[in-house]
Amino acid sequence: MKLFIKNKVVSVGGSSEVLNENKELVYKVKGKVFSPTKKKKIYNAKEELLYVVRNRWFNPLANKVFIFDAQKNKLATIKKNKWSFNAKYEIEDCVDAMSIEGKIFGRTSKIFKNEQEVGVIVREFTLIADSFMLEADEKEIPFLTALVIGFDNIKDKIQKD
Repeated sequence: MKLFIKNKVVSVGGSSEVLNENKELVYKVKGKVFSPTKKKKIYNAKEELLYVVRNRWFNPLANKVFIFDAQKNKLATIKKNKWSFNAKYEIEDCVDAMSIEGKIFGRTSKIFKNEQEVGVIVREFTLIADSFMLEADEKEIPFLTALVIGFDNIKDKIQKD
């Protein structure tokens, strides 16, 4: 299954839409205005809260993003060392061993779960707002969508530092 994650061009809080191949809304991402942690809530098409994604408040050595479920249980931490030149993002606090790996200057990254590839993220070239394509098995899509939103938060943070 393919999804397209499109950050809105005009958005105060960093909102996004997640569309399927037929351009139908699958998830809505609502960013919080004036959030130092870049908090984003992910809702399904029925407006039910699925995930909350937010950056760590203070990042002295590594950029970290946390993913919580609707009941505020931490599901994962995405971590990228600030001084590392590799393009590997560690995913901690997760039931399965996971990572996101790609090339430093590449647009494609792969998502691994228990050393098996479960998804591909392609950063689409746009001049105005970030846009990603996520391809994965349908049962993996909800959590991997939250992972891509967290991945985007880290990428944005790294570009600002």
